[in-house]
Amino acid sequence: MCGIVGYAGRREAEPILVDGLRRLEYRGYDSAGLATLTGPGRMHLRKRSGRIASLVAHLRERPAPGCLGISHTRWATHGPATDANAHPHVSADGRVAVVHNGVIENYDALKRHLAERGVAFASDTDTEVIAQLIAYHLDGDLMEALGRTLPLLKGTYGLAVVSPEEPDTVVGARLGSPLVLGVGDGEHFLASDPAAVVGQTRDVVYLQDRQLCRISADEWHVYDRERTKVSASVHQIDWEAGDAELGDFEHHMLKEVHEQPRALADAMRGRLDDAEATAHFGGLNVAVPQLRKAKRVILTACGTSYHAALVGEYLIEELAQVPVEVEYASEFRYRNAPVDDDTVVIAVSQSGETADTLAALRESKRKGHLTLAICNVVGSSIAREADGGIYLHAGPEVGVASTKAFTSQVLTLAMLALTLGRLRHLSALQGARIIDEMRRLPGQVEAALGCDAEVRRIAEKYAHCRSFLYLGRQYLYPVALEGALKLKEVSYAHAEGYPAAEMKHGPIALVDADTPSVFLALGGAIHDKSMSNLEEVRARRGPVIAVATEGDAAVAARADDVVYVPDVPDYLQPLVAVVPLQLLAYHVARIRGCDVDRPRNLAKSVTVE
Repeated sequence: MCGIVGYAGRREAEPILVDGLRRLEYRGYDSAGLATLTGPGRMHLRKRSGRIASLVAHLRERPAPGCLGISHTRWATHGPATDANAHPHVSADGRVAVVHNGVIENYDALKRHLAERGVAFASDTDTEVIAQLIAYHLDGDLMEALGRTLPLLKGTYGLAVVSPEEPDTVVGARLGSPLVLGVGDGEHFLASDPAAVVGQTRDVVYLQDRQLCRISADEWHVYDRERTKVSASVHQIDWEAGDAELGDFEHHMLKEVHEQPRALADAMRGRLDDAEATAHFGGLNVAVPQLRKAKRVILTACGTSYHAALVGEYLIEELAQVPVEVEYASEFRYRNAPVDDDTVVIAVSQSGETADTLAALRESKRKGHLTLAICNVVGSSIAREADGGIYLHAGPEVGVASTKAFTSQVLTLAMLALTLGRLRHLSALQGARIIDEMRRLPGQVEAALGCDAEVRRIAEKYAHCRSFLYLGRQYLYPVALEGALKLKEVSYAHAEGYPAAEMKHGPIALVDADTPSVFLALGGAIHDKSMSNLEEVRARRGPVIAVATEGDAAVAARADDVVYVPDVPDYLQPLVAVVPLQLLAYHVARIRGCDVDRPRNLAKSVTVE
């Protein structure tokens, strides 16, 4: 479920493969490896547990020559992170090497079947079964052997395969795990993410489920499951290699927190219509009458995208007066929930490849519901398979802990709520006011970033604490969840988010002098209620860190520490309130010595169930 890079060309493959893996480090991994070919019968396998730096050190001692190869960064699913379990995996007879993203659910039965026929296994992984099966079927045609193997596999896969018997060819296949083909001049690439080939080519082909491909230095072809050639469209990557570089920042997470003003401006660009006082989305591909007749919206997502969807629930219900439900995609895909015919299902995903969200989308389509996608990656599976969709245009997000994608998703959902509202009851004056308030957001988020030094001071004060509570109400409740998630992801401190009024129904038992409570106490209709909840924590001697609206002296008088953000309307408060929470997570993680961009046990794009 992590990084795949393959290359066929006339240059040395090793540096290209390693560079591609480095560009995929953000996805999270625990081992890395590669295999190159130098003619018939000559395969060079190098792999190491740990970071890519360990593999690079190994390659200095034992270079891997050749102009064709495959490589991988692994996030462990079957077996621990060891050299033996690292990819590529090679068949017992040395005729096939495979790298694989995904999970083979029936690998145990396949492994027993092969073992009974004398095949020896060298790892704990499900992937090695694929290499052994392809070698079992290999009789002069690698593509044919791969095609005969795939129907035996139950589960998901993105595959790249080489064999010394066809030293000028890399073959690949996908089902439920992304794979892209990079088109160059006298060279071609395979990768699990376009980021791996940025800097090498901007032309890519997005493979669809159950498609196979073959690349060599001079040719590329895409095939269906029957191994018949099919036509495929070449797309251009719309961002530059420098967009994913650190620049003047120490970490990608911090860089992406600071990119939020620009990302919000890009999300709005060309979409706000002053004449009609509404928003338009070029790729929505849904007729206005379909949207107007929608009687219910289901938002389905995972992780940070789920928290953005929770904000979307408040937005759509307030601005459009349409009932909304938010479902964890991992649960919704297996529920037999009653869903009315006039329901729109919206899948929210940064990567557009999240396995559970994609499965929920497909199940909704199978039942005949109108489906929309909100995602960041052009050409991703969710974007392609939904009936219509909206791209975030946030640019590449490299840090594993999502930041700018969250705010871009919230703003996109706000624009969608405006569109739905204007189709129903919102007046032109109301729509114009909302547009004006949205246009001010990039500057207001830029101002919110000015709290960095104060947040760093607060982080130094509380970084030793083992547990935090995050509390908010209404629009700020999902932000409390998101702030707690960020702290957990990057600093490994325990944190929980709650609606502030629910604190006294259990979580208040956790309050003590060593458990800070982070209160989202921005001004609004129920500000006084939030202040009462804050007082309940103070009465029990719990430290209070407050995020408040500029000029709110009442909060400063009650909290131990205060971070101020600009005054914005209630429905846009999540976009400024989340900024200090992102920075708090970042600085606590730095002080605690954590790997901010690559937190332990996490992966950026979760393409396994």
